[in-house]
Amino acid sequence: MPQQAATPMPDAPPRRLIVAITGASGAVYGVRLLQVLRQLPGWETHLVMSASGGLTASQELSMTRGEIESCADVVHNAKDIGAAISSGSFRTEGMVIAPCSMKTLAGVALGMADNLVTRAADVALKERRRVVLLARETPLNLAHLRNMTAATEMGAIVFPPVPAFYAMPASLDDMVDHTVGRVLDLFDVPHQGLVRRWEGLRKPGETAAAQDT
Repeated sequence: MPQQAATPMPDAPPRRLIVAITGASGAVYGVRLLQVLRQLPGWETHLVMSASGGLTASQELSMTRGEIESCADVVHNAKDIGAAISSGSFRTEGMVIAPCSMKTLAGVALGMADNLVTRAADVALKERRRVVLLARETPLNLAHLRNMTAATEMGAIVFPPVPAFYAMPASLDDMVDHTVGRVLDLFDVPHQGLVRRWEGLRKPGETAAAQDT
């Protein structure tokens, strides 16, 4: 009997990650996250940027909205409550809000799905997917702290982008990369060159560079 040709295996679908940029200071974290994921095979990023997020990014990074959106694979309008990422049937690995404003934090904590950022976060939480909030504010008032507690109780990870000085950063870029790398760790995304891993206290006279080798 003639042998039938083997059915080709379909290509593995990309792993999708939602990245939201909201109006807190620290737009560089969201942009850098998109840039890193763009370089990694098998990943598809979905960007949602609020109006305040775009305004803050233009002030801090001197980037236009279009330049930021070009870093993502798919861009969604924050007002498009019917976008693909607003449904749990649309499979993703989860969501990162970087930076996460206190208004957005409150919306996530209270389940106020009144725009695509908070709707996508609400969906990810109900589907038990990972949601990481790079909450950017200081000092914190009681409302901020209670919202962080509520978001954590719902399953989100509150991740203030605090510099890791033990890694001996030489520049702001080093600090940003370390934070982005640690966020990627939470999604089991393999990466290189972003994080200087802790390997215990250095010996007297040993530099951080020597410990890395």
